[in-house]
Amino acid sequence: MHSKIVIVGGGAGGLELACKLGRKLGPQAVTLVDSRQFHIWKPSLHEVAAGTLDVHQEGLSYPMLAHDNGFTFVYGPMQALDEAGRRLTIGPIYSGDSGQREQVLPERRIGYDALVLAVGSVSNYFGVPGAAEHTISLNATEDAERFRLTLLKLLTQAELRKSTRPEAGVDIVIIGGGATGVELAAELREASGVYAAYDFHRLDAERDVRITLLEGAPRILAPLPDKVAAAALDLLRERAVTVVTDTRVTAITADSVTAGDVVYPAQLVVWAAGIKAPPWLAQLGLPVAKSGQIEVDGHLAVPGHPGIHALGDCAACAGPDGKPVPPRAQAAHQQADYLFQAFMRQHQGRAPQAHPYVYRDYGSLVSFGQTTTVGSLMGSLKGLSWFVDGLVARLMYVSLHLMHHRAVLGTVRTGVLALARFLIKRSTPLVKLH
Repeated sequence: MHSKIVIVGGGAGGLELACKLGRKLGPQAVTLVDSRQFHIWKPSLHEVAAGTLDVHQEGLSYPMLAHDNGFTFVYGPMQALDEAGRRLTIGPIYSGDSGQREQVLPERRIGYDALVLAVGSVSNYFGVPGAAEHTISLNATEDAERFRLTLLKLLTQAELRKSTRPEAGVDIVIIGGGATGVELAAELREASGVYAAYDFHRLDAERDVRITLLEGAPRILAPLPDKVAAAALDLLRERAVTVVTDTRVTAITADSVTAGDVVYPAQLVVWAAGIKAPPWLAQLGLPVAKSGQIEVDGHLAVPGHPGIHALGDCAACAGPDGKPVPPRAQAAHQQADYLFQAFMRQHQGRAPQAHPYVYRDYGSLVSFGQTTTVGSLMGSLKGLSWFVDGLVARLMYVSLHLMHHRAVLGTVRTGVLALARFLIKRSTPLVKLH
């Protein structure tokens, strides 16, 4: 198999690039490779984990998206790069568990003229003992589903023990006070009240579902303006979430988290304290930064490796000021737009873009459950921002999700899907109970 443009990674940036190119160039020219069969917008994984969003309703099938947007989808993990031959090796796919695995798809090779790596990131545990073994990171749908099912099991066990042990409950520790950790804490608090109302009548949500958020910096949401962080802290405290800042986690076991001189009981631990590029990228023979990200120039091309590009969390991209582009969804979206224009100019025989990619920060929004959002919006003047909260901020947060869907589904289908999900939410439980 040979494709003019091969994109590895179907996250926000990679998928949007594949959809836009596919509509223009067709399936013979554009191929998307991913190790999963369906796509979900990563900023919504905290809702999947809390059970307020059903991944089976939210997920978008890659084969369906490929058919509708005119690209080819290849299911499987990238395993090797033959740069001289301009070929990728895609690993086999197996069904069943490790004891009875059956090969569904064999190993395959794909030739390319241009390659885009958009494989995202994985958790960075910074060498903390027990972190990899005893925590869950919300990097993929299976992580969020594992968290949700574990939470349901723990709630059931606490409910059964309540008659003999009044103090029985669930201790949840979230490590990392960035957007993911803060949003998960708020979503869990809201969801715990719904769980208690539906099926766990002996549990008091605020008393028995104990949520602790640990952050190493002096305040939560460190990259955001002080006013946003202060508002977020107030909202968490109103929701009976214990927030501990300026603390360093030193060890994690199956039932506890140690930070400084304090040991926190923990039946469920989420790691949201940092990310890094997937380690296998360093084995491809491409230049990588200390962070493990692939080094790219201002045009998102890998220096000294013609035809290879990278975008999103896995790319070490610096702006004109020398500062690294942050690993955020809006950066991946902008980079996908930039590469789309670059490939279209090449296809049309026009001169390459003269101007490099420049990251534009349009602000940040942080969700606090299904009704509240806070954040800041950046103005056109450098350093100018506006604090937003309440209904306006919530509507803007929802619109970001819809804008991503519009990029991959189109306007009409996005509108129909939004309406369908609105109706489904009013005819099904507010949380997933199975």
